[in-house]
Amino acid sequence: MELKVLGCSGGVGNQLRTTTLLIDDDVLIDAGTGLGDLHLQAMSCIRHIFLTHSHLDHITSIPFLVDTMFDTIKEPIIIHGLAETIDALKTHIFNNIIWPDFSRLPSLDNPVMEYQVMKPGETAEIGNRTIEMIEVNHIVSGVGYRVESDTGAFAFSGDTTTNDTFWSALNKHDKLDLLIAESAFTNQDIKLCHLSGHYCAELLGPDLAKLNHKPEVYISHNKAGAEAQIFAECQKAITTHTIHPLSTGQSFKL
Repeated sequence: MELKVLGCSGGVGNQLRTTTLLIDDDVLIDAGTGLGDLHLQAMSCIRHIFLTHSHLDHITSIPFLVDTMFDTIKEPIIIHGLAETIDALKTHIFNNIIWPDFSRLPSLDNPVMEYQVMKPGETAEIGNRTIEMIEVNHIVSGVGYRVESDTGAFAFSGDTTTNDTFWSALNKHDKLDLLIAESAFTNQDIKLCHLSGHYCAELLGPDLAKLNHKPEVYISHNKAGAEAQIFAECQKAITTHTIHPLSTGQSFKL
């Protein structure tokens, strides 16, 4: 299993891309601005998109992907997410006002895009990969994911702040090789973290200590321009795991 980071920033500008993780060549977790850097042939391979939540930086490229590949899609792209997330897409994006409703095009019997509602704790089997949805704590309904193949396992926290659900779900499994965890703001913005449902180092450190596994941990979703300060604060606050900064373009073999 290969994981490619197409985007992992909390903002855009100066080569920054928002959250987009590509598993092998056919599965995305979130579809932020990083998706737009793929060439057309790579886009044509995407068959599944697993969404963490409905915020724009995590869904913004779905409309462009479906529109760009419309003439070449042979089977529908499946959008997996919470009911609340999919309802948001239907109501606010694919509503024939902001963007065409591609779940009904070119016809109801042969759409280029389909929705698949998932609930926390459910899994989807995609080839040899098992993708588990895990509830997290964000300002809107949100989830993280754990992905396992016969060769390795990784998890992604999505956007979240202090919680027990994500960590307890990971602890139920025997292995975890890699963890991508968000830390959106500096410690001086801890009040904003509470209000917006994000981590800073002071909040992430105690939560990582809940994790029984010892994977390599990569810190993502930093506020644009504050990456160095956020990572330095994480280095000070996190004593239970080895951490690394995450950057667009990185890839992992699992």
